[in-house]
Amino acid sequence: MKKADKIRQTIAREAARLMYEDGVAEYRDAKRKAAKPFGPEAALSLGSHLPSNAEIHRELQRFIGLYEGDVQPERLLRLRLMALRTMELLAPFDPLLVGSVLTGAVTERSDIDLHLFADSPEEVEEHLRGNGVPFDCDLVTVRKGGRLRDYPHVYLDEDGVVVECTVYPRAERRCAPVSSITGRPMERAGAKKVRRLIGEMTEPPPEE
Repeated sequence: MKKADKIRQTIAREAARLMYEDGVAEYRDAKRKAAKPFGPEAALSLGSHLPSNAEIHRELQRFIGLYEGDVQPERLLRLRLMALRTMELLAPFDPLLVGSVLTGAVTERSDIDLHLFADSPEEVEEHLRGNGVPFDCDLVTVRKGGRLRDYPHVYLDEDGVVVECTVYPRAERRCAPVSSITGRPMERAGAKKVRRLIGEMTEPPPEE
């Protein structure tokens, strides 16, 4: 293995460790911290040493399989069941599940990420109030289509797990954001697909 490849792999593994053990949430932040021992960040970013988010994600999945292989399936099922309950509550807003609970790369720190679609965030807030569900709100700036945009986020608590709901205009229902891991349109799943995934996890093994 070339020296550059060894540095790249080391940074990917350390970034994954930071995300797994220290709870660093963003790939970018984990990558920067992991790269510090190897020299100035500006110099590294110009070379081939920095791993992609996909490489870090693969290492993160390896950590999860190595240290949590026994409990991970049960945890994933629990989180998907929680996600489905929340999606059913928020059915008027065409919820889509995204992130680790969909892909399966969950840890004990994982939250549930949903995309909602409404004419206004107040619609979602009023719906939650009407159902007696407590929530918090925030405005988060993200880059989409090459420019910065503000999207309302609504935070719920589902049995101690944070459910983060990003509220998009209804017109953006079919416009999937680009994944920071793959660089392609983000994988998303409606309630029907989530039910199917849960069913696949709970099916009894075939008889020999």
